[in-house]
Formats: sequence, structure tokens, C-alpha cells
Amino acid sequence: MKEFTVACAQFAVTPLKPEANISKAVAWLERAVADHGAELVVLPETITTGFHPGSDPGVLWTLADTIPGRYTWAIQEAAKRLGVHVVFPLYELQSGVLYNSAVLIGPGGDPVGVYRKTHPFPTEQVWTTAGTQASVFETSLGKIGMVICYDGDFPELCRAEALKGAEIILRPSALLREFDIWSLTNRARAYDNHVWFVAVNSVGPDAGNNYYFGHSMVVNPLGVVVAQARGGEQIISARLDPRCASTSMVQHLRDRNVRSYRGILDEGSPPHDAQGVVCPPKGGTKFQ
Repeated sequence: MKEFTVACAQFAVTPLKPEANISKAVAWLERAVADHGAELVVLPETITTGFHPGSDPGVLWTLADTIPGRYTWAIQEAAKRLGVHVVFPLYELQSGVLYNSAVLIGPGGDPVGVYRKTHPFPTEQVWTTAGTQASVFETSLGKIGMVICYDGDFPELCRAEALKGAEIILRPSALLREFDIWSLTNRARAYDNHVWFVAVNSVGPDAGNNYYFGHSMVVNPLGVVVAQARGGEQIISARLDPRCASTSMVQHLRDRNVRSYRGILDEGSPPHDAQGVVCPPKGGTKFQ
């Protein structure tokens, strides 16, 4: 991994209007390079349409395309013109199957690789198919892994990418749950695996009338947030230093006791009915 600048371009989409959103993505990509000197720019999840399709999920089959394809061409051209790496997330249609995907485009304008979300969110399972690969891509910046939104809740996925050599893990997202969950999982995945963790969240509404809270962040390998956005449209950036991970006395990958992990790949279920659990309000339980 080399030292480089990453930028998170956090902006609102026009729901279900790919052409408008692609034009906006190009403009924000140009801003990230001009204003921040970004060498890698990461966009939020499903940036061409927004995450939720509204009342008719079938519309996504008409608004999705292949990778590469008509939706990636403008981003590929911009990446080449600006000499920058770009992560461009979108719904991808391959042989009639719809995936929630993110393509990593290199500074020459060619796709380096495609990651397909392996853990669709429960509501999303109605329209997308899960990918099956924990992907790590070799680039001139370093070894880059990717997860998408809900994927970040699953430590096994980021651990698999770290074991494949990932030095940076990117998490384009459209996360609706609490900021506490967002912050906790981003910081934990960075610290668990001693990787730089770049999490870019959506803002504004989608076609399902969901509103996203932003707060994109860059977390260093010690679990410390080094840059964080607010709740509106914004670009943040950070300088990623490869020496950061080596300053920790603990090394989680090296120190694992793998003999104690029997059953880790078995199917499982929670010890309670997840839909029936009522947690106490923030601030704890009052005792009288």
C-alpha cells in the first residue's frame, strides 16, 4: 500500500433517474479531485437510482445495466480524464439476475473488478440476488476490499478480505439504522482487521421515501475516525498512511487461535425472536 488521499462523495440522488445521477456523480468526482486531490473517490450505494425502488421493485430491471455498460461509460471516461480510481455502486443486471454491485474503476478508465453485495438487507432480498465472493483487488494504491452497507454487519466477510491481503476496505452504503450502529460497525471492522475502512453513506430520500443520514467516515487501522461528514451533501477526504497499522502492539490476524473457532461456518439463528425483542430506551433502565 502507498500513501494516498481518499475522498467520500456524499450526495443526494434523484430517485430512479440514472442519467441525472450519473451527471451529478461526474461533477462531484471532478470536485473531489480538484478540491481534495483525491486519488480514490468512493460514492454511496446504488447511486444511479437510490436504494429502494418504491412500490414497484420491477422497475429496477428496466433501470439496471451490465458492468461495464451504458451507466459506467461516463464514469470510466471521467476516471481516465482525471487519472483517479473510482468506486461506482449501482444495480447490475447480468443474464436476468439483479445484483447490488460496486465496480472499481482504475485511473486508466477500465474496470479493475466488480463486487456484488453478499448480504442483501432483509427488505432488499425481494429484488436482489446475493453475491458469493469476498473480493480483494490489486491496484497501484494498494490491495482494496469492498463490502456494501449491510455487509459491514458481518465480521466474517471483512476478516475473509483481510486474510486475502486487503489493506483498505470500502463500504458504500445506504444505511438507515442508527448512527451508533454505523459508527460501531465501521470502527470495529477497521480495528478487527487492522485495515483502513472507508464508509460512504447516502443522504436525502429515495423512491421508497426513506431518508438517509450521511455521516460518511474514514477510520484508521486503530479504529479511530480521522474524517467524518455531517448529514447533508458533502465531500470529506483523508490521507491514508500505510504505516498506521504497524503502530499497534496487538495484531489480530496473527494472534488468532483458529483451533477455537470450530463451527464458525455453520448455519445459525439468534437465541431469541429478533422481531419480538424490546430493548430499553437509551439512557438505561430506571430502578425504583
